[in-house]
Amino acid sequence: MSATLAKGISAFKEVIDAPIASFFSSCVHCGLCAEACLFYTETSEAKYTPIHKLEPLRRIWKQEYTLLGMLGKMLGLSKPVTDAELAEWEPLVYDSCTLCGRCSMVCPVGNDITYMIRKMREGMAASGHAPEDMIAATTRAINIGSPMGVKWPAVQAQIRHVQADTGIDVPVEREGADYLVVMSSMEIINFPEYLSALSRIFKQAGVSWTLAQDAFEATNSGIQIGASDLAREIVSRIVVAAERLKVKCVISPECGHAFTALRWEGPNLMGRPYGFEVKHILEVLDELQKAGKLKTSGKDKRPLTYHDPCQIARRGGVVEQPRRLLSEIAADFREMSDAGVMNWCCGGGGGVSAITRAEPLRLQAFKIKKRQIEATGVQTLITACANCRIVLEEGIEHNHMKVEVIGLTELLAQYLVEESTP
Repeated sequence: MSATLAKGISAFKEVIDAPIASFFSSCVHCGLCAEACLFYTETSEAKYTPIHKLEPLRRIWKQEYTLLGMLGKMLGLSKPVTDAELAEWEPLVYDSCTLCGRCSMVCPVGNDITYMIRKMREGMAASGHAPEDMIAATTRAINIGSPMGVKWPAVQAQIRHVQADTGIDVPVEREGADYLVVMSSMEIINFPEYLSALSRIFKQAGVSWTLAQDAFEATNSGIQIGASDLAREIVSRIVVAAERLKVKCVISPECGHAFTALRWEGPNLMGRPYGFEVKHILEVLDELQKAGKLKTSGKDKRPLTYHDPCQIARRGGVVEQPRRLLSEIAADFREMSDAGVMNWCCGGGGGVSAITRAEPLRLQAFKIKKRQIEATGVQTLITACANCRIVLEEGIEHNHMKVEVIGLTELLAQYLVEESTP
């Protein structure tokens, strides 16, 4: 056994905690998780059944922690997990799983298969069986501060553009602000209108906010690749900045896994509770609207539908907030089938969109989202995740669909009541 494989096997053993042991023990092999996975439904290939993707981890659990498994291992009746087997499973664990959580929702015995995949990636990464694209993105996140290689000067350039276009100051390093805003690289590079929309919204609402030079990036590649130590380092940058600036709340941007990493996994990664709140931007906008601090005028007359990002809705519980916001500005809102917590994934979460070799499979899996969108009859799709937005746009382009994708924060800003000039 090579040293790298031994390290990976050791990591697999370490991640087999009480929940995972109970999940494997209680699995009834019903196959319902398959029908909940877009990679299975759109390919009909049995290998994409979610529980099957965990087979190497299941074998290690059985051989190391069950009486029959240990006996079989001693007698040579069960084969050990090999390096070649992990190489074979790598595309299943990374390319064909977005950690969307839909399989966990339908499990009749309550097994959290997403949690298990997330833990299995720890062993895969430790054994050297993670996609090169994800390794490169994580390396950039640690060394540069962003998985896309975005540095603070790029953020400064966007700040200058926003200030020139809106006349609104974008605060940086402001101590004692209500909110610390963090963004994903995609919002900085691909969707700079997000920062512009925030500036206009916060100005109208009269809230104080700030950016931090050393903690502007929210995307957590460590969570996606399965390296808790790296995930902790990325989260800690935001935590240190938030505590240094003494902010009351950190706003997670329109980015799904950034929300998961910071809101739900962050305190566990840090080993302590935060001294501040973490809220998704949709939660903040909903609160401001309820408080009467957001004033909008008019409604968008286009037929609109909303794509629920998996980590924000299904895994994060932010379901009603975007619909309340849309009810104020949408004249013709149409729900997709299976909306809310059971919405189908865009196909690019969990780092899948960063894996070049996964693109053909991802575009094939997009067929279910295509059917969802087409059934509504809309040509304008709203979402609240920059990664979803990129993946949706790619899928729409690939299928020659005439559908525009817009971020919810951006759309809301378009209908703000403009202050009159005295």
